[in-house]
Amino acid sequence: MKKSTFAFAGLLLLLSTFLSTAVFAEEHALNAIEHTSAAIAKGKVDKAPALVEHAQQALEHAKQAENVALGHSKTQMQSAVKELEKAIDAGKTGDSNKATESAEAALGFLQAGNK
Repeated sequence: MKKSTFAFAGLLLLLSTFLSTAVFAEEHALNAIEHTSAAIAKGKVDKAPALVEHAQQALEHAKQAENVALGHSKTQMQSAVKELEKAIDAGKTGDSNKATESAEAALGFLQAGNK
């Protein structure tokens, strides 16, 4: 009886840890998606400085989501981080088109990783 109780309690602990981690990753992924979408909108109207600002905020959230994500989601978040870094670099040089393309790629990875 005691062994089954401890096993069940252990299973519940593992499940709750997994679910809380997933929720935490999802929250950051949603914030990253929001800021990436805003960066894309700014890039489409040739506002590179504003694109960079939103991309930097998206990058912070994407990194936090990457830290807690698992498996396929983690891979997608890693790719999103790389694309956001490219968007920031391009935006800092004033290349709104290239920065927007990278932000759009990042958005795809963020959406794929948030499923």
